[in-house]
Amino acid sequence: MKQQITDFIYSHREDMMEIIKQLVEIPSVKGTPEPGAPFGAEPRRALDKMLEICRRYGFVTGCHDDVMGTADYDPAGKIGLGILCHLDVVPAEPRNWSYPPFQLTRREGKLFGRGVIDDKGPCAAALCALWCVKELGLPLKKGVRLLFGTDEENGSEDLEIYRRGNKLPPMVFTPDGSFPVINIEKGMIRADICGEYVPGSVLSFTGGSIPNAVPDKAEAVISGISYEEIRAVIPLNTTGAVLTLDRSPDGTVTLHCSGRSAHASTPQTGINAVTALISVLNKLPLADGEQREIFRGLERMFPFGETDGRSAALKIEDKESGALTLTFSKFAMNDGKISGCIDIRYPVSAQLSDVVERLSAALESAGVHYGKNMEEEPHCVPEDSEFVQKLLRVYSEVEGEPGRCIAIGGGTYVHTVEGGVAFGVERGDTDYHMHGNDEFITEDELLRDAVLFACAIADICG
Repeated sequence: MKQQITDFIYSHREDMMEIIKQLVEIPSVKGTPEPGAPFGAEPRRALDKMLEICRRYGFVTGCHDDVMGTADYDPAGKIGLGILCHLDVVPAEPRNWSYPPFQLTRREGKLFGRGVIDDKGPCAAALCALWCVKELGLPLKKGVRLLFGTDEENGSEDLEIYRRGNKLPPMVFTPDGSFPVINIEKGMIRADICGEYVPGSVLSFTGGSIPNAVPDKAEAVISGISYEEIRAVIPLNTTGAVLTLDRSPDGTVTLHCSGRSAHASTPQTGINAVTALISVLNKLPLADGEQREIFRGLERMFPFGETDGRSAALKIEDKESGALTLTFSKFAMNDGKISGCIDIRYPVSAQLSDVVERLSAALESAGVHYGKNMEEEPHCVPEDSEFVQKLLRVYSEVEGEPGRCIAIGGGTYVHTVEGGVAFGVERGDTDYHMHGNDEFITEDELLRDAVLFACAIADICG
């Protein structure tokens, strides 16, 4: 059967490439809500295109509350497996790409374009896998439902809306993570930082732009300290970040700090420009007062280079899911008002209420306050469950290497789906530039993905 499936998938390579091409050409970034398009016109256009393609391949389709599309193959009369994909993408700035981001480019076996790996390529692979099962007439005892969402990148409200009136299949996997199988996802806390202060030497501070990434830029405008005084301190700084100064005619000095961005689930791979700049400011002779004490408190609780939360009494680790990570992702101080964000990924053994309490205490100690933004429990599916074991067996048989379960700090599309796991599509330590410039995946990987999905359908539903 595996050879039959492989031959079919590879002989229809160009069909898959055409599907991906049509999807990538739609810039399905979240936009302004409008009638019939809660997440904007382009995500809805991508959904309509995908459902049109699915009908062309002979599947029964549905559009639910204008946010989620479905395509069913149900010869047995009962859906048993769901494959949950998404058609929305993150923004792309064309001038930073080597190729047009909203156009499929094929170069030396690679596919370039926004969404080729996250998640339009996997959408096409899942569709081709189901088409393969149908065309080969592989016997199924349970049917399959493909689900195509339109808001995964911005909080998965689409899934929440869909589930209000529709039940998900008893087994669900998403090709929106990594192989072999992601069965554990850490809990997530996104805390708003808020507060007020009496202004001092720092006229303004801004750093970070998104809540779930290590900030790579921060800047502060300083008054009352000369350029020469600041210049004398900067060579003593050993943060690893790049610092530059600008003098203004009004006597103020702007400090620019550049670090290295990284996903909040792996903050140890980045260089945090916000905490680096706070460390530098604390080396300057800032005016006495509340503002100076806040900077000192923030460095005491969240020192530069620390990503495990130990200084804030948040060092927690377990064997199943690893250590807690903490990212000071955004911070701003302007006109007496403070705002910012802390991103935490905590292990399955920790209690949400305990982590929130510790973080709140740390922020209060630094002179600011905790504001609830997002608080999610960990997601865990037992490794010995029949569903997980079948996926691992399929992976091992198709890929020719042992399948294993992995735990991650990030959240996949099934984070709130009971029993749901991620099955693909990243492999190993490859940097696919997901969410970045020149996002790519190889053609061969997507073909192998389709083979894996078809074999999984045949094994689980056959």
